[in-house]
Amino acid sequence: MGVISAIFWGVTSLSFLVFIHEGGHYLSARLTGMRVTEFYLGLPCSIKWFHKSKRYGTEIGVTPILLGGYTRICGMEGTDDPRLAPVLAYIQQQGRVSIEEVEKQFNCSEDDACTMLATLADWAAIEEYWKSERSNRYRRKYMPDGYQTVKRDAHLLTEFDWESDFTSSEGVTVAGEPRDLGMSPEEFLQHEKKHTYGGHGFWSRIITLFMGPLINLLFAFLIVVLALTLAGVDVAANKNVIGAVSEDSLAQASGLEAGDTVESINGETVTDWQSLTQALQPALQAHQDFEMVIERGGQEQTIEVRPDPDGSQTLLGISAPTEHLNIDIGHACLVSLSYAQQVAQAAVSLIIPTHTTEVLNQSTSIMGISVMASEAASGGVWEFSLFVAAISMSLGFMNLLPIPPLDGGKILIEIIQAIIRRPLSQKVQVGISYIGLAFFIFIFIFVTRNDIARFVVGQ
Repeated sequence: MGVISAIFWGVTSLSFLVFIHEGGHYLSARLTGMRVTEFYLGLPCSIKWFHKSKRYGTEIGVTPILLGGYTRICGMEGTDDPRLAPVLAYIQQQGRVSIEEVEKQFNCSEDDACTMLATLADWAAIEEYWKSERSNRYRRKYMPDGYQTVKRDAHLLTEFDWESDFTSSEGVTVAGEPRDLGMSPEEFLQHEKKHTYGGHGFWSRIITLFMGPLINLLFAFLIVVLALTLAGVDVAANKNVIGAVSEDSLAQASGLEAGDTVESINGETVTDWQSLTQALQPALQAHQDFEMVIERGGQEQTIEVRPDPDGSQTLLGISAPTEHLNIDIGHACLVSLSYAQQVAQAAVSLIIPTHTTEVLNQSTSIMGISVMASEAASGGVWEFSLFVAAISMSLGFMNLLPIPPLDGGKILIEIIQAIIRRPLSQKVQVGISYIGLAFFIFIFIFVTRNDIARFVVGQ
């Protein structure tokens, strides 16, 4: 049951955080006018269950591989081949074409034809055509039989466009039907491109990339504030009372008990926990016997504490009492911001070579997150909520690291392109992404190895 519980709570918490992360990308893309064809919980897979939005055309669904999620925003990849405009116009004129027809019509190679058609399909300007009703599982294994026009309204807008109107059949053409453009091929290409990620301005693209991590950070901030203000928190009380005694400790061997009020240590008066620790430290460092005067049940007693003379016992083994406090919202916000600063510093330290190993030794993998999620769930709603908030905060800042293919890496590429005033070649972007991917494979192996030693082997 322990393994099942860990898997359940791990998958539940991570899936939820990925869902709101991708939801941030989806909403920002839609609000800025970008086409979004797919919004899925789970990694891309041939097996999927979805509902297609009648209003926006987006497939919203889930795949069996729940350790992730994705939002397919049109125009994030593809070619800028100058033949895109005539190819798109040709398909609109014909209604439906095969790859071979495009090769022949434009005197290009099969690879060039496939790349241009795939780019236009990624824009949702055209769609794949299959002669037979193959399942999605088989569609991933074969090339489509061709490409065809998509359903458009009277203003040439598709079902993925915010302003589209299909309430009237007048001027509407269905998929595979030829369509008169009423404009030049270049104008129609720009008409389509403006609905894609690549066709939007710098700030629209930055907002779309940034919104996913931002949602994770805002969610974490809100949960921490709510937990501190509504559920409260147990804090150490500054009292000269023993809150708990550790098992097999020097305190237990000396006869100290939880609830004892400490009045003095070696003749030094104790009034609160701070003065208790100040008096206790030199007594323990001397490695000699000392006396503690306590009050228990209204009776004053003297406890003789005898540490080992070899100096091996440097701790007494007591802890302060706790008290439950509900923090005001202003203080709770400051605590949440302070925690966010610590998480951000840890995330940045990950890419500083001198601190990378140190940070990784304190990090955990999906395995560790699942185990800790199960433990947090057993502690109640608020403990589990705070755990999820901590993971969400980490996920948000990690995604902002300037390492492709993370959101922060994509933002970095956008900034570089804005500075040099031209797009980086697809080859360069792919190369950078491979380097980033290799780095995260290293991280995955490192932290998974640590978690196996910690949770499986027990080291």
